[in-house]
Amino acid sequence: MTRSPVLTALLALSVCACGRGAPPPQRSATAPPQQTQAATRQQGTTAQPAAPGPQNETEQATAAQESAGDSGEEDRGQSRSDLSLERLAALPQDAQLPSGRWKPGVNYDPLVPVQPTSVAPGKVEVVEVFWLGCPHCYALEPYLQSWLKSKPDYIEFVRVPVMWGPVHRAHARLFYTLEALGRADLFAKAFDAIQQQHRLLVANSEDETFKLQQAFAQENGISGEDFAKAYNSFTVSSNLQRAEQLTQRYQVQGVPLVVINGKYATDVAKAGNPNDLISLINDLAGAEHRH
Repeated sequence: MTRSPVLTALLALSVCACGRGAPPPQRSATAPPQQTQAATRQQGTTAQPAAPGPQNETEQATAAQESAGDSGEEDRGQSRSDLSLERLAALPQDAQLPSGRWKPGVNYDPLVPVQPTSVAPGKVEVVEVFWLGCPHCYALEPYLQSWLKSKPDYIEFVRVPVMWGPVHRAHARLFYTLEALGRADLFAKAFDAIQQQHRLLVANSEDETFKLQQAFAQENGISGEDFAKAYNSFTVSSNLQRAEQLTQRYQVQGVPLVVINGKYATDVAKAGNPNDLISLINDLAGAEHRH
């Protein structure tokens, strides 16, 4: 079976990028992050020049996999270990949970420096860094949905799409466009379309990607004009810039990643399993709320 370049890229990225500890795809040297965010599209306009193609993403993912076995991997692993030790050394004495069930550096990592949050005083922010093209994020979603129905009122849950490369940014723009339109309910449908129906909602050019995503929106009751307006809005562009910053500040190496109150980062592997991840989130958030 012949695969399209986009499908090949997404398959490579789902293996390389979703796994914890894998290096994120590198940005193309010819395309600054602002290029995707600043591009504007109108209904019926002529096609824009193609963005850095997913073929580049595939090559980068392959190169990352090939480099895993070279002599530099040991040095990189030692560097990551040293960074973890530095983080642990900077952890406040009262940051460890009194129950002793969860251990810093084992079940969660402290973020150094602590990152600012966007919630009101008395609230605890829980951020999930995710990617619509990530099967691991999709597998975690039922657990998060169940938790959202019973989580403490003081927890505010925020989703932040990872911004490693052009494919991730394209999916992030769709996410924020639906959010800007007040159609967060379509998040699950977009996830299903990509993961179950294999409708990738991304193409080899920005213009074709826009058309695919606009068609998805129209199928779900959003006019093409409204979608285009939100897609090119200042709000969406601002959210994309913030997601870019948080991807860097959180030092995201794999998704899904959960960040509690800008202080602690964890994931399913560190917690042990999805149910334990939910328990860990509640315990860390509870400790933050008590402080």
